[in-house]
Amino acid sequence: MALQINIDNGGTLTDICIMTDDAVRKTKVLTTPYDLSKCFFEGLQKASGVLYDTPDVERLLEEVDLIRYSTTQGTNAICERKGPRLGLIIDAGARDLPVRLAEHDPEVYEALVGDRVVFLDAAVVRGDSADVDVVKAINQLTAAGANRLVVSFGGAAFREVEERFRKVVLRKYPRHLLGAVPVLYGSDLTTDRDVVRRTWTALINSFLHPAMEAFLFNAENRLRAYRTKNPLLIFRNDGDASRVAKTVAIKTYSSGPRGGMEGMKSFARLYGMSDVVAIDVGGTTTDIGQCLDGKVAEVQRGHVEGISVSFPLCEIMSAGAGGSSIFKVVNNRIVIGPESVGAVPGPAAFGRGGKEATITDASLLCGIFDPKSYFGGGMALDLDRAATAVSLNIAQPLGVGLDDALLQMEHAYEEKIAVELHRFTKVSKDTVMLAFGGAGPLNACGVAEKAGIDRVAVPKLAAVFSAFGIGSCDISQRYAVALDDRSDAGVGAALAGLKLKAGRDMFAEGFAAGQYDIEAWLAGEMEDGSELSRPLADGAGFPPELARARTVEIGLRAVKPLRADAGKTARFAPAQAATAAGTRNVLTRGKGRIDIPVYRLADLATGDHASGPAILEEDFFTCHVLDGWSFVISDAGDIMLNRKA
Repeated sequence: MALQINIDNGGTLTDICIMTDDAVRKTKVLTTPYDLSKCFFEGLQKASGVLYDTPDVERLLEEVDLIRYSTTQGTNAICERKGPRLGLIIDAGARDLPVRLAEHDPEVYEALVGDRVVFLDAAVVRGDSADVDVVKAINQLTAAGANRLVVSFGGAAFREVEERFRKVVLRKYPRHLLGAVPVLYGSDLTTDRDVVRRTWTALINSFLHPAMEAFLFNAENRLRAYRTKNPLLIFRNDGDASRVAKTVAIKTYSSGPRGGMEGMKSFARLYGMSDVVAIDVGGTTTDIGQCLDGKVAEVQRGHVEGISVSFPLCEIMSAGAGGSSIFKVVNNRIVIGPESVGAVPGPAAFGRGGKEATITDASLLCGIFDPKSYFGGGMALDLDRAATAVSLNIAQPLGVGLDDALLQMEHAYEEKIAVELHRFTKVSKDTVMLAFGGAGPLNACGVAEKAGIDRVAVPKLAAVFSAFGIGSCDISQRYAVALDDRSDAGVGAALAGLKLKAGRDMFAEGFAAGQYDIEAWLAGEMEDGSELSRPLADGAGFPPELARARTVEIGLRAVKPLRADAGKTARFAPAQAATAAGTRNVLTRGKGRIDIPVYRLADLATGDHASGPAILEEDFFTCHVLDGWSFVISDAGDIMLNRKA
């Protein structure tokens, strides 16, 4: 029996998907942001209990074939601006570079770098006084509070200058000393000629690196103590996975949401949907993407919070609105996020010391959540604490009653997600909204109404959909280098060099030559800013259509395919009326508090259908079906919500 464990680490909850030959099971644990390895192993402990009926991590790690891990920690860190203070050393000949960097996102630049910038002439770095000037530059930044440094020079010889700088640093700040300063060089990550992109890539990577490194290497060491037969694999934003030691931090950015996008592609294929937009609502963010004709957008120069970087990344937008996002009143209107209470202390209703108002608190007070069955009955919710948080933070500042405040919170939350959905995707009459994540189905009908969408799909595995989505990813390594010699011989030499590097890295992944595939291409950035890419076969020369490109890179992907497309199909067809498991008194829009039916997903059969207002519930997610909407269960157990014309 093949056994795979997929773990998706979010800001509030960590999702675990257990995949065997004949079943997919799930569980969740609270994220422990102060030590991510704690919730990682708590997740493995809980998964072993689901699999064997009694916790047995040692047996699980003996039998598991693959452990894949994805995370929203990078997304949340950027969104909440939580990370190290960076210092930046750049060429004195590029004094406008800080302004050009800040133009991409002034707030992110201020949070990461601010005024911790030193200008250093490239000629000085090459000169006899380099030792003195480099040390002065580093000391100036560390004295200003920088605890990590990024070095990024411009010009045609940037790699040479940065290598010279590196040698000085290694002499003056050897790594075995406590005073060693972590330094990242832009050329370590990419040979992209665009100094702004290259510098942003280095800054973001340096910002994300410490937390990811501390957790992942700690987790890998603990796994090694159990003599796990296969290494921990990190799922990346590009849709593939690799070992911890072969993954750069920036590629963990939005890796959790990318898992959801992979799940969306599979879901669209299953039901033959050509236009799907996704809202993946977690505790801290709502991640938005679109799948058109079976493909999600990936660009050669990806974006992190709208900032252009040097790596290809999937186009996913993260809005600071989730189940644990903080609601507050500013200038007599409700403002949401980007700050989040996370899992610790969590929403006020969790009873862990949280005092801020969140949509989780509002949903409990509206009656949508049952305080006894929340989180599969594993977490009792506190109505009084939730009421206090909403009253003090929302109702009183607005000068309204509690119920009115709750409805205004719902409206503001749905409106924010709908606005972001329209800002990032193109909605048409054929668009289906796929709602997943622990909080995705909850307000899906309201978000869809405000976005002008009439159909909403909710996967039966919505609560762990991103963890499910990473379950079929390939293992790969990707490379890209600038092509200086635009000739047939230059292409051949560059390709041979990348293949040599790929051979070493894939051997470290556990695959010898012949056990993995090679894909290569040439990508040019044209004068008009457009991108042109051409596949590159063995023996192929330089394509003439790239001769006028401003820059040309040669890219290579070494991949061990693991994906399998079973070619299955499913459909939604109403058959018989669904049977409710009970009722719940819920605050509705226009009718006040009324009793509405509650349907348990586990009790519903293929073709079961019913109309709202209603509540659809399973252990780890709740869906509020509004008046004017109906639902039907597919032959695969998924849900389709339809808005009445």
